[in-house]
Amino acid sequence: MKQVIFTFAILFSIIFQKTMAQNITENKPAILNHIAVYVSDLRKSTTFYESVFNLKMIPEPFKDNRHTWFTLGPAGQLHLIQGARGTETFDKNGHLCFSVPSIDDFVKKLNANNISFEDWAGKEKGITLRVDGVKQVYFKDPDGHWLEVNDDK
Repeated sequence: MKQVIFTFAILFSIIFQKTMAQNITENKPAILNHIAVYVSDLRKSTTFYESVFNLKMIPEPFKDNRHTWFTLGPAGQLHLIQGARGTETFDKNGHLCFSVPSIDDFVKKLNANNISFEDWAGKEKGITLRVDGVKQVYFKDPDGHWLEVNDDK
């Protein structure tokens, strides 16, 4: 009888631990790993993202000259992938957003690099001021993907 109770206790313990482990894993939210952007000219897009956003390249495991990987710090990674036809039109609602310490300094950088930008409504060289005080601008990458930059608030 003692052996049956002991065996039952061990089985109960194993089942209880598995159930608890499943609940812990099942309740964890997913985290962003990477964002992939399909580009027509990998070299041009790599230079653009590297220079405009000061992104740092990280090792690219495929080593096939069709990918560039950037770190986005704790947010994950940005992967540029060669192969797009470059003829798509993208909607502004589908955009990547980066935060910077100063939107005014960033706008100076855009102007110095002859990169046109606009506010949300589409006013050229406009800066949107959201109701929460965040300033934001919108512009396109070399393939026409919309990008938002806002101040770091």
